[in-house]
Amino acid sequence: MAGLFDGYTLKGLTLKNRIMMSPMCQYSVWDQDGAPNEWHYVHYISRAVGGVGLVMMEMTDVVPDGRITVYDLGIWDDSQIPAFRRIIDQVHQYGAKIGIQIAHAGRKAESPELRPEAPSAIAFSDKYRVPHALTTDEVHRLVEAFREGARRAVEAGVDTLELHGAHGYLIHQFMSPLSNHRDDQYGEPTRFGVEVIEAVKSVMPSDMPLLMRLSATEYTEEGYRFADLLKMARVYRDHGVDMFDVSTGGNAVVRIRDYPGYQLPYAAELKKTLDVPVAAVGRLESFDLAQSAVERGEADIIAVARGLLKDAYWANSAALHLGDTVQVPEEYYRAFPRWFTSPDAAR
Repeated sequence: MAGLFDGYTLKGLTLKNRIMMSPMCQYSVWDQDGAPNEWHYVHYISRAVGGVGLVMMEMTDVVPDGRITVYDLGIWDDSQIPAFRRIIDQVHQYGAKIGIQIAHAGRKAESPELRPEAPSAIAFSDKYRVPHALTTDEVHRLVEAFREGARRAVEAGVDTLELHGAHGYLIHQFMSPLSNHRDDQYGEPTRFGVEVIEAVKSVMPSDMPLLMRLSATEYTEEGYRFADLLKMARVYRDHGVDMFDVSTGGNAVVRIRDYPGYQLPYAAELKKTLDVPVAAVGRLESFDLAQSAVERGEADIIAVARGLLKDAYWANSAALHLGDTVQVPEEYYRAFPRWFTSPDAAR
């Protein structure tokens, strides 16, 4: 029976524990060039120091118009690679692995400087602009943009990549009847996602796992249901996704009743039905809940979001609570006299 602090291996990726820092937009690229800055450097490295096994960098966009705001991270130009590499190299120094979530906001682009674009000319809500309906050739160019974004991430030194196919962003928009009314080949819900998967896999090392975040349900009668999502996820699995990061919602304006572990049943059922590894997310900052989800086999990795915003040392706090081993740099040993590991454990 695995626990939260047992190691985990997926293809060529080996993690020291089952804790992932969930990708969370920081909206902090103040010069609007898409490259991470000092804020991101401190933000991500502090979580590596704090004991996280896998840091997943926030939604990082493959074209400038694919951002939610002009303050988002981007990976559309080779000039951005060194800033990512600087963070990635330092995260590795503290015993953590790191990936980048690559994405395109689609119709959810908010800044007036950006042009929203989507499968169909359907606004997310009356507070959003009507997006440009992508032509078939423009869709092809975006698939290539995902390929190039993945290539840059690999060149920057990532250990894994995650595609953002959830929360109402572009891949999700193609999957949903709420946002895809196309009559060409991309009217098929998984066509765009499959082409993106194949494109990014073509530039990833063969032993590097590909994660994909999906929304298990859209919480509305007009959207897809979990049974529909399972069919789409099966297609994605068969085309090369190695692990699903299971979330919900985001493509319709609906009220979601969230509570600790509210998305966990979807992750557990997807894992069981498709026989595929999953990461669970959604109010899992309770140490005992996170531990029990892994022990019961409901998830292979626990993705912690707000808990890690509140406490950069959430992982080490969890280790103390659960009586496991804290992994900190040597400079911090005096705070954990009975718990530290060997000097090589954290750096």
